[in-house]
Amino acid sequence: MEHDGSTLRPSAEGGGQGASDAARVPGLVRLFGGGTALAVALRIPPEGLELGRGPLLGEVQDPRMSRRHAQVRFDGKHFQAVDLGSQNGTWVDGEPLAPGAPREVRTVLRMGDSLFVPSLDVRPLEEHGVVLVDGFVRGPGGRRLLAEVTRAAELGFSLHIHGESGAGKEGLARAFHQHGPRREGPFVAVNCAAIPEGIAERLLFGVRRGAYSGAEADALGYLQAADGGTLFLDEVVELDLSVQAKLLRALETREVLPLGASRAKTVDVHLCSASNKDLRALVARGGLREDLYFRMGRPEVVVPPLRQRPEELPLLLQREAERVAPGLGLHVSLVEQCLLRPWPGNIRELLVELRGAIQGAQLQGATRVEARHLSPTAGTAFGPGSATPPSGPEPRPEPRAEAPEPDERARLEEALRQQGGNVSATARALGLHRTQLRRLLRRHGLDSAETTPEPE
Repeated sequence: MEHDGSTLRPSAEGGGQGASDAARVPGLVRLFGGGTALAVALRIPPEGLELGRGPLLGEVQDPRMSRRHAQVRFDGKHFQAVDLGSQNGTWVDGEPLAPGAPREVRTVLRMGDSLFVPSLDVRPLEEHGVVLVDGFVRGPGGRRLLAEVTRAAELGFSLHIHGESGAGKEGLARAFHQHGPRREGPFVAVNCAAIPEGIAERLLFGVRRGAYSGAEADALGYLQAADGGTLFLDEVVELDLSVQAKLLRALETREVLPLGASRAKTVDVHLCSASNKDLRALVARGGLREDLYFRMGRPEVVVPPLRQRPEELPLLLQREAERVAPGLGLHVSLVEQCLLRPWPGNIRELLVELRGAIQGAQLQGATRVEARHLSPTAGTAFGPGSATPPSGPEPRPEPRAEAPEPDERARLEEALRQQGGNVSATARALGLHRTQLRRLLRRHGLDSAETTPEPE
């Protein structure tokens, strides 16, 4: 599935590492059209780019776009869109765009059934596209990251992967194993955060029969199980300091002493570790041994969160929908909503919420999964007003109980204050429709003007 992707939005790494402003080629990336994931780079010339039906869209035309639909300009800092009087309208970051009135495009531009994202530099997409590598969706940034992991696997014995939960760290760990000299050996993945307190030592290093009451047989530890291959320790920083000391010794001596054993056993493993925490900060706070940090903390690669990899999102959605419900299509409104939300749980959260939306669509007998099938809280941060809000034309109102929650009024007041009393912005921040928020405000006797911050 070659060239099924795009490039990054302005805040992401689409400009390329070390690329000067003069060398960058600003443009738009068409990520969705004709009901399918795309990756078409469109350069924006100095005079601006006029979008509409025609040769510019290539093979995948959009009958809901006008021939002269909208124009996009780049002034060196901002992308500005102007609707040219299109029949079906233009949406900028989930809000309708009035004809002739320019507006900055920060995240996504919707015209007809097509979605475009701005990019400071479309060259990485033009050169690399978005492809499937070992079953994982990789955009231009992901390809560069994979190249770093491959070099680390070929030249060294360890790698640390830093990134948010659900961002795809285990996929890179598997790539580290598959591209290293021990690819024929076992790959053993361990979630250290899930190991019950007090048993990490025997799980990692193994146990001999009779070592303690209940130890009725010898048991291999994870290090022995990974002998000749790769041991992946996810959230390794969750291990107790005493276990960290024994892990360090095992890695340095390449010997494991199981509980109850009198003689160490030799092991030969490559180590890949991962965490969503800053290792150096943990060392400073005493949560991670300094000597273990120097043994496993370098080299390090950083996995960007999904919100900085919009080029991968439509294809991720499409592949999962095809896997779970073949024949059920994706509506442009769903993909738009997913591009607008921050997804703190990254790919893991995206796919879980998509499965829920698919189930909702199937229960309603729909032929496509739409934004209304997606939970209003999907892809949003926990807590009121604490992250980029979901926005768009088709959010699904959440049913509410008759009795108000005890802290509901306080949360509403705080969200209104943070948004300067703007009802539309507050609704997006809370994952609600504007009419739903107004109903809640009336219910609590709140006036948005009362919560507007006083001028300084």
